[in-house]
Amino acid sequence: MSEAAASHATDRRDLTAAQRNAVAELLRVSPVADELGRRFAAAGHELHLVGGSVRDALLGRLGEDLDFCTDAHPDQTLDIVRGWAEAIWETGREFGTIGCQRGGLRLEITTFRAESYDQVSRNPVVAYGTSLAEDLRRRDFTVNAMAVSVPEHRFTDPYGGLADLAAKIVRTPGTPAESFGDDPLRMLRAARFAAQLRFAVHPDVRAAMTRMATDLDRITAERIRDEFTKLLCGADPIAGLRLLVDTGLAERFLPELTGLKLEIDEHAQHKDVYEHTLTVVSNAVSYEEDGPDFVLRMAALMHDVGKPATKAIGPDGRVSFHHHEVVGARLTKVRMKALRYPKDVTAKVTTLVGLHLRFYGYGRGEWTDSAVRRYVTDAGDLLPRLHKLTRSDCTTRNRRKAAQLAADYDALEERIARIAAEEDLARVRPDLDGNAIMELLGVPPGPVVGRAWKHLKDLRLERGPLDRDTAEAELLRWARDEGIVG
Repeated sequence: MSEAAASHATDRRDLTAAQRNAVAELLRVSPVADELGRRFAAAGHELHLVGGSVRDALLGRLGEDLDFCTDAHPDQTLDIVRGWAEAIWETGREFGTIGCQRGGLRLEITTFRAESYDQVSRNPVVAYGTSLAEDLRRRDFTVNAMAVSVPEHRFTDPYGGLADLAAKIVRTPGTPAESFGDDPLRMLRAARFAAQLRFAVHPDVRAAMTRMATDLDRITAERIRDEFTKLLCGADPIAGLRLLVDTGLAERFLPELTGLKLEIDEHAQHKDVYEHTLTVVSNAVSYEEDGPDFVLRMAALMHDVGKPATKAIGPDGRVSFHHHEVVGARLTKVRMKALRYPKDVTAKVTTLVGLHLRFYGYGRGEWTDSAVRRYVTDAGDLLPRLHKLTRSDCTTRNRRKAAQLAADYDALEERIARIAAEEDLARVRPDLDGNAIMELLGVPPGPVVGRAWKHLKDLRLERGPLDRDTAEAELLRWARDEGIVG
């Protein structure tokens, strides 16, 4: 059999498998979907399962969220689902979408669209379309431009989405320029598909992404953030990240990633920071236990972003990046704020970036029990992630060095466990609480109590638990030194 014939045979087998998946998945949801379709038909309207729902059905991974399109307008859709749906929401009504729930499924029903951007604003201009064909043409990629009518189960695929799904390729229904001109976020979505589905991006699509990268500036930070988060949490984030950098898209919203491509001086060698970072992200993924962990992955991605600003070459020709973790934490905070990430998520990522170097030096025997306590206390509930990030950061090809680092970290984790068993490290508190401090010093609530509390906590970290008499004596000694008591 020729190579071309073998490839064609493989494609046929893939298509057959996809079609079998779709039948099984559609049968699973058809009691609800078909019942809804019959209600729309009785009212004189079409209803089609569409887009990502059809794609996921073909992939055998259809979830509980179903997307439909219809020629009915939102008011008409509401009339049809009232009394049938167990719950209804209208949050997407301005975009022609009505949501409802039935039989454990979440259904979103959207009026046929003829949506486009005005090439200037950051938000889409939504106009209702008149046909399924028009609706499918305005969709982002061919694999999302397929539909199945309900209740008839008639399959519509005008742009070869099924074949592209079998070939695992991202292609646009019309020209890439037309698609990305309508919505520049689709360029970022193409990279997300590469990460989530492990699909290749068609050369024409990739070329348009490179040529039109600056158009991403028209998109709001929130929409970019949401797409990027999905990309980073994909099955293969490295493929998506490389695509962002290679096309210039990263430069538009995450320039720190591109900035990791430091120029390598032949006389001052250091490892490729960009490639190292991608390896650390990949390592971090391998340490996950309960699905994608955005905080861990983002910390792995940003852990070395402070290196370009701190790079220095010493008299001996060696390259250093002193305090790059401090600079990196600051840059990470600024970038995540610009992308409108929640403050608590940003705080977790920046804390991990700031702490990722703390471990180095442990193997030289310099760490006291006090240093271990501070390590645990500073990490707080991020300690399990810090363990994973620190282990992920070991990318040396020197097997002896890698084995030594792993052994050192094993020893640190064992030491943490031993001290934790003795002292309850998860809740390190001063040996005297605020009330005891006020009573002993005879002071009211205020800054003095806070300073005293901090002193006692530092003492607790340094020396471990103190008995009551020792703690009181240390507090009085500190208060005398501070001139608080005579």
